Amino acid sequence: MLAYFLILFGAALRVVPHAANFAPIGAVALFGGVYLNKRYALVLPLAAMFISDIFIGFDSLQSRFMVYGSFLLIGLIGLWVRKHKNIFSIAGGSLLGSALFYFITNCVVFYSTKMYPHTLAGQIASYTNALPFFRNTVTSDLFYTAILFGTYEVALAWQKKRALKADKSADYVVG
Repeated sequence: MLAYFLILFGAALRVVPHAANFAPIGAVALFGGVYLNKRYALVLPLAAMFISDIFIGFDSLQSRFMVYGSFLLIGLIGLWVRKHKNIFSIAGGSLLGSALFYFITNCVVFYSTKMYPHTLAGQIASYTNALPFFRNTVTSDLFYTAILFGTYEVALAWQKKRALKADKSADYVVG
């Protein structure tokens, strides 16, 4: 059920108006890698992307392959974070995912378009001009990561507290 919610959450927030590159897909990929089984963890962001791309539109196959691949890598980062989960590995995983997305997708823009000369100076210009998008990616990834992980961990703590309270009540009644 959680996987379906995350797919709908990610897809819906990509479709509604938002600032460029301010979407939850990176955070959903990281979260899925940490909390869902491996199969769902890696398919989850791709499903959200595909569903939202139906409404937004698809661009080149090469571009989609690299964008989807970026989110697959973020899911793999989540699988690593799962085994080392703490606030630092979660934040670091989010930042690493943002950086991977920035470098991979802007490399595609550089090589697949004629916006920039295919020289070192052109590549530097491409990455420099993409910095505002990178800022939005980092901001949204950290924002949505905090919301998803924070909400989930608070819900788990609340559930454990209720279970302990119920156990103590049962012991009192029986004992």
